[in-house]
Amino acid sequence: MEDLFRTSERGHQLTIKAADDQTLTLTKYGEHLYDHLIIFAPGVDEFGGTINVKAITSFIDDGGNVLVTAGTRVGDALHDLAAENGFEFDENQTFVIDHLNYDTVLDEGDHTTIVADPSNLLSAPMIVGKTRQTNPILFRGVALIADKANLLRLEILSASTTAYSFNPREKIEEYPGAVGRSTLLIGAIQARNNARVLLSGSIAMFSDAFMSANVSKYASETKLQKSGNLELLTELSKWVFMEKGVLRVKSVSHHKACLLSLFSRVGEKSPPREYTIMDNVEYTIEIEELNNGKWEPFKGDDVQLEFTRIDPFIRTTLKNYNGKLKTQFKLPDVYGVFKFMVDYRRIGYTHLLDVQQVSVRPLQHTQYERFIYSAYPYYVSAFSMMIGVVLFSCVFLYHKEPSKDVKKD
Repeated sequence: MEDLFRTSERGHQLTIKAADDQTLTLTKYGEHLYDHLIIFAPGVDEFGGTINVKAITSFIDDGGNVLVTAGTRVGDALHDLAAENGFEFDENQTFVIDHLNYDTVLDEGDHTTIVADPSNLLSAPMIVGKTRQTNPILFRGVALIADKANLLRLEILSASTTAYSFNPREKIEEYPGAVGRSTLLIGAIQARNNARVLLSGSIAMFSDAFMSANVSKYASETKLQKSGNLELLTELSKWVFMEKGVLRVKSVSHHKACLLSLFSRVGEKSPPREYTIMDNVEYTIEIEELNNGKWEPFKGDDVQLEFTRIDPFIRTTLKNYNGKLKTQFKLPDVYGVFKFMVDYRRIGYTHLLDVQQVSVRPLQHTQYERFIYSAYPYYVSAFSMMIGVVLFSCVFLYHKEPSKDVKKD
């Protein structure tokens, strides 16, 4: 456990209290006392002090991060807390059972000490690290069931297709609570306010015995491997404690592009009071990512900019120049109140939203082109008509036919 939570090395200060401590509180004088909350009390029905499910939910709503572990007996408090976050722990005294993927050394004969394959991890390196370098993971505990209506859920680690959840001491006479890949071992959410909650069905996987054990998988011919628990849980704890996957906007700028055009000047670097339709615009946003406690330039190349009024008129991908993401584009031939909007949502990263509102006006009467190329045929038609009228008038007014002599009798 000490190897996992190296709090001083990672910049945290750890306070440990019993779950029934009557001095427990998360806030004082309206301010949160802690940034993160770890709950290693699977069987607790009620917390001490002022902490309850409502207080923890309020803590999450205010941006706090929570790590929760359960066991074979899950108290009412954790059941309610999981339900508040779109998950459900299976019934008490149930285990995740897998008769084909269990550890032959640590298992007690019920096939409840299962060996989870790293391929069952969520495909999100920012959360779980590099799965290809992760060894098999040991797990013994209760199943976690996700609410499919929860769009924020992250199914971090699933069981294999041969696993199911049931009480190993009872005869199976009804359908198990969870079967196959729907059996979650670890789940998480990242709320819309970027608060992170991680739920694990096994407190045993956090133990020193599981983190230091060599995996002896049933019917496996591969040599013994050290369990991947320490590496996985370290990555997960870094993610849930906001040590990685955190983005921020350092600066934003936009101005008329440095192009030779009829109505813009070369070398403009500050935004104008208002733009004009069809202006060439340059937009720059500088994004930083938290890495090992330091802010570094963000290296992502999939950030998009939208130029919107009600719906997007322009959507373009920004080019990354060492953390400075830039693009140039031409404003649409539509005037009104527009927004430069960067709305970046990626699994594992905090939600990044930046909105800059600008006005776009129509051309002034002095800015319209004197002649429009597409109207040249009409110009020719008009001038030819005028020339024709002049010629006809001259002929009609000044041309006199010679008179004919009429012979009189």
